[in-house]
Amino acid sequence: MKLSYLWRGLPGHPLHPPLTDVTIGAYTFALVAVILSKAGVAEHAAARAWWLALVVALASSALTVLTGFVEWLKITRGTPLFRTATTHMLVMATASVFFLLAATFGHACYVDADVSIGPFILTIVGFAVLMVGGWLGGAITYIYGMRVLNLVDEPASRAATPIPTPEKDD
Repeated sequence: MKLSYLWRGLPGHPLHPPLTDVTIGAYTFALVAVILSKAGVAEHAAARAWWLALVVALASSALTVLTGFVEWLKITRGTPLFRTATTHMLVMATASVFFLLAATFGHACYVDADVSIGPFILTIVGFAVLMVGGWLGGAITYIYGMRVLNLVDEPASRAATPIPTPEKDD
């Protein structure tokens, strides 16, 4: 076992992608809650749920960003993958700023259980930017194949094991 597995994940099982699922899921819930609140569906409960979801997403972002940054450091500079990953990182940072602003300016909305137009718009814009960043993150994995092993004949039991095999380490 290598020490780097603690912050990068196992070969073929990097830590960053599952953490993005948590963060994007929480931001998605925040988007749905803020829309439901503005639409008058469970208006007060949805307003509170929106803000709490933003806080959860921002907290999970810390680990997501950290593991993504560790992966970014391993990419060869000047390559198309590096340019795409750098753009992905900047776009995701921009989305995080929009969400942070929504949560900051929206705290009073949480207290009053009524979302005002500013935090509502910041949440919508943040989510739109998040989708662009997610698209770029998909390119990193599915176009460039970063951290993808492509061991198509690997038996299922070996593919799913948390114990690295020599093929995965190479």
